[in-house]
Amino acid sequence: MSDSAFPGWHGTTIVSVRKGNKVVVAGDGQVSMGQTVMKHGAKKVRRLAGGNVIGGFAGSTADAFTLFERLEARLEQYPDQLMRAAVELAKDWRTDRYLRKLEAMMIVADKRETLVLTGTGDVLTPDHGVIAIGSGGNYALSAALALADATELDAEDIARRAMKIAEQVCVYTNGNVTLEAIELSA
Repeated sequence: MSDSAFPGWHGTTIVSVRKGNKVVVAGDGQVSMGQTVMKHGAKKVRRLAGGNVIGGFAGSTADAFTLFERLEARLEQYPDQLMRAAVELAKDWRTDRYLRKLEAMMIVADKRETLVLTGTGDVLTPDHGVIAIGSGGNYALSAALALADATELDAEDIARRAMKIAEQVCVYTNGNVTLEAIELSA
């Protein structure tokens, strides 16, 4: 089947906000194929490492779950070392023939750091405690940055409002939001 005959899976919005005593990752539930919404309630945000890490994905669902499994294995190998586990996963993702073909991006966070992982080997940290990925990611990122700087809202409220704004602008984002949070140490 040619690429033009198969429009591909599109869309999602994942946002992470780290503010005050909390870090959150939120994601919408829409899965689209071309111009058709295939599912409204997909869960693209989940807990990892016994609940100590939260993550969300944009891209192919099967690919993302493969990456989550690989990250879990690295977190078992390097407990409480999200950065090291993420860097090792990024190395695998970039060099392994099978993993190189995976089409997904991930945001992962623990009590200390928030990271974006890509198939090009990137492990990125946000400058302002806010990061977003996916088709509505730029909308959610802009909204979350503005809300974080200009309001006293907590991380969860900022993430929910940012997702609401992305939903209103991006046709590949819906309002069925899954949100996971980790309380930060004082």
